[in-house]
Amino acid sequence: MVSHSGELNSGELKPPGTFELTSKTKGTLAVLMFVGLITFIVTLVNNPSRAWHAYLIGMFYVMSLSLGGFFFTAIQHVTKAGWSVNIRRFSEAFINYLPIGAITAVIFLFGAPTIYDWLNPEVVAKDHLLAHKASYLNQTFFYIRMVAFFALWIVLGKTMVGNSVKQDKTGDVNLTHKNVAVSVFALLVFALTYSFFSVDTMMALEAHWFSTIFGVYAFAGLFQSTVALMILIILKLMSTGQLKGYVTEDHIHDLGKFLFAFTVFWAYIAFSQYMLIWYANLPEESFFFQDRSAGPWAWVSIFLILFKFVVPFFALLPRWAKRTPGHLAMVSILILIMQFVDLFWVAYPHYDQDHVVVPWIEVLVLLGFLALFLWATFQFLKKNSIVPLKDPRQHESLHHHVVY
Repeated sequence: MVSHSGELNSGELKPPGTFELTSKTKGTLAVLMFVGLITFIVTLVNNPSRAWHAYLIGMFYVMSLSLGGFFFTAIQHVTKAGWSVNIRRFSEAFINYLPIGAITAVIFLFGAPTIYDWLNPEVVAKDHLLAHKASYLNQTFFYIRMVAFFALWIVLGKTMVGNSVKQDKTGDVNLTHKNVAVSVFALLVFALTYSFFSVDTMMALEAHWFSTIFGVYAFAGLFQSTVALMILIILKLMSTGQLKGYVTEDHIHDLGKFLFAFTVFWAYIAFSQYMLIWYANLPEESFFFQDRSAGPWAWVSIFLILFKFVVPFFALLPRWAKRTPGHLAMVSILILIMQFVDLFWVAYPHYDQDHVVVPWIEVLVLLGFLALFLWATFQFLKKNSIVPLKDPRQHESLHHHVVY
């Protein structure tokens, strides 16, 4: 899976090298991308609405992972964190998907009128509320926002990553200082743009619905799933020995704490959104949860609460759980699965309020997107060192110890 550059020698670490894809992994990713594409095309011919709903979930899922890497990278620079230096390259690798994500978003714009009522002038003309929201929910402004979002994400992401990679060669400390300034702006941009992006793509399916907390809800799922995927990739590389001396169970422990914290945070935001809407009991807000608390969707709601919060909460609560690779990997896989269920729960009552469709089409399309995302991630790790080599704070990461 990886190419080795050497082991410990005379108390000094040798460069860890780059990531190498095996033929089997390449083949698996290629097959998944092909299957996802064919599934989407066949569904598009037979059921355009379902095809574009499935495409939306897959696109949003992997874009959240890529932007999760964007956020994780920026927050490490802003806080001048030393403990995370040796794992930061993996979040930087997630950012490599952004240009591909922009292409998938352009493709989505062609299908957006199929699933968004507010992009249909005839529907808007007959709907007073959609007409009232038309100054924001209209095709021109929607397209402009999407272009602006991706342009900002790509420029800022490439700047942060470019400085980090350049430092591998030059060792210039000023690049670390530059990334602090860039990351402060990047976090401000991220907070606004991802909130609007989640509203524009996911929340806008229910264009009559009002919720001022949806962007935060989407962010909670973003960071929870991003940390879960980082844990899986890092554990895989640790098992090969290439990260020996660079990443230890103490780093994994801290990632496990992040995973636990955002499991709780997701539940807190989900409950806050529900409680405030339930308490106010306004028709323009409450119908969203009424649709998901009656009939077959009520079971999906219960399943979501149990397996995205209750089970991960207790599974991650003990200290040993965050330091046991096999256990932590299983919880991470569960969280990644439940991120899909969460997006399915948000989007698909709009497609079919009375029935819960068996999401085999959605899963196959998502796997195609995930394969594309992992290919972009691995290509970055193949071209660059999997650990920042000359970061001035690396000594903190090399001697990182968790005592609680």
